[in-house]
Formats: sequence, C-alpha cells, structure tokens
Amino acid sequence: MASTNNVTELIITGLFQDPEVQRACFVLFLPVYLATILGNGLIIVTVSVSKSLRSPMYFFLGYLSLVEICYSSTVVPKFITDLLAKVKTISLKSCLTQIFFFHFFGVTEILLLVVMAYDRYVAICKPLHYMNIMSRQVCHMLVAGSWLGGFIHSIIQVLITIPLPFCGPNVIDHYFCDLQPLFKLACSDTFVEGVTVLANSGLIALCSFLILVSSYIFILFSLRNRSAEGRHKALSTCASHITAVILFFGPAIFLYMRPSSTFTVDKLVAVFYTVITPMLNPIIYTLRNAEVKIAMRKLWGRRNLGME
Repeated sequence: MASTNNVTELIITGLFQDPEVQRACFVLFLPVYLATILGNGLIIVTVSVSKSLRSPMYFFLGYLSLVEICYSSTVVPKFITDLLAKVKTISLKSCLTQIFFFHFFGVTEILLLVVMAYDRYVAICKPLHYMNIMSRQVCHMLVAGSWLGGFIHSIIQVLITIPLPFCGPNVIDHYFCDLQPLFKLACSDTFVEGVTVLANSGLIALCSFLILVSSYIFILFSLRNRSAEGRHKALSTCASHITAVILFFGPAIFLYMRPSSTFTVDKLVAVFYTVITPMLNPIIYTLRNAEVKIAMRKLWGRRNLGME
C-alpha cells in the first residue's frame, strides 16, 4: 500500500509537562551533554597522539568514544532545546532521519563492544598470538564491519517505516523519535512491521549479548590456572568493558524485552542510555586505566608547556 501522509509535522510530548521541571532538566542535562562531548573528545585526542596507547584495545576505545559522541548527538541537542520550548515539534522527515542515525550509531556501538570483548579474549587467552591475530589490518576491518552492520540494520528499520501512512494523530508520546512510538501514529495495522523491527533489533542484541557473555566465560576459564596477581591484572583490563556493557545492555533489555507502555519510567530509562551512559564511558575507561590516565597527564603537561 502506498503511503498517504497528511501528517508532515509531529508534536513531541517530551519528558515532563511542568515548565519548572523542564527548566531544571535543562540546567541538569546541558552540562551532562557538554561533559559527554569533552570527555569522549579527550579520549579520542589522547588515543590519537599518545605513542603509549597504540594497542588494538585503545584503537577500539577511540572509535567507541567517537560513536558515543555521534549517538548522543542524534537525540540530546534537540531534547535539550525542546526543554525550553512551549510546543515541541519535528517534521516527519526529520523524525525518520533521527530514527536512522539513532539506530545506526546504537548498533555500531553494540558491535564495537563485541569487537572489544573479542580483543580482550584474544589478549588474555592467546597472548602469544595476540599481535598476529589483532593486526592493524584486522582492527580496521572489525571497525569497518561494525559501522557497516549499524548501517544495514538502520536502513532496514527506516525502509520498513517509510511506506506507512500517517494521517493523524500527530503526537509522539516520547522525548525523541523512535520506531514504536511512531508506529502508534500510523493509519494502518503495524503488527507485521513491529514484529520485523523487533526481530531485527532483538536478533542483533541477543547475538551480541551471547558473544559477550561467551567471551568472558572463556576468559574466566582460562584464568583458573594463573596466579592471583595474573588473574587480577587480566580482569582489571576487562572491568571497564564489562561495566560499559552492563550500562548499555541493562536499560536496553529493560525497554525492548517487555511490552511497550507509556509509563514515565520508560522515558527515564531511555534518558539513562541516551544522555547519562555516553557521559559515563570516559569516566569508566579512565578511572580504572592507569595507561590512559598517564597519557592524559602527559598530553595536558605538553599543552601547558606549549602555552607558556
């Protein structure tokens, strides 16, 4: 069926309706977004210029930080500006664009987390072959594959959505455009489309999660015969990655592995993984990583010397 779109502009309900609460959220979330950009940007610069951070782990970390900036920027700038607007609107084309990039960067991040888990598995379980297996060419291919996987996933989601007819109502019960809230506005039955996009997202999330869990099971088994000091050193390199995985997959599983609802708690959980988690990753990867902290101090020291 060809789409018959009488709706060209959508109204977003936002996170809260109270103007005072919205202004308070603006004051809270603007510094969080700026910290996300600065923190992840600092990691990108540090990894790029520091000779001590040339291992594949930091190569992937630099790209993860880049994806975090892009992922957050698809939602947060408009979300923040809408907090000061009386009426929050977005065109249908802009809504579909936001959905495309939100899923593109979201799935790219999932696949990068899987790649980083594989990197830790090889480093700990096959240390003698690590540099041969994780060559620079292989690292570039794994990163390119993550971006390609995100693109394919996202283009499928959008191509399923574009043919749907939207003839009213035009109010999205969310603070950004996502597939399920948009499907509720379609003038036709979206059961098949809903199942398809859920299967597309669910298959990627489930396979990725199983690979992540399997990687760390293999790592734990391989550490049984090592000394306490060896186990501690190996696990300390994985702790940051495990924390990042839990922060990303936890809220996503809560939202997407249960029936959709209009509960405010769903929006608050979405705030966590679109606004808060991208800010936390630089903190997670620097607080527990001595090499990154040393490299940042050296970078900051060189900057101060250059200014003198």
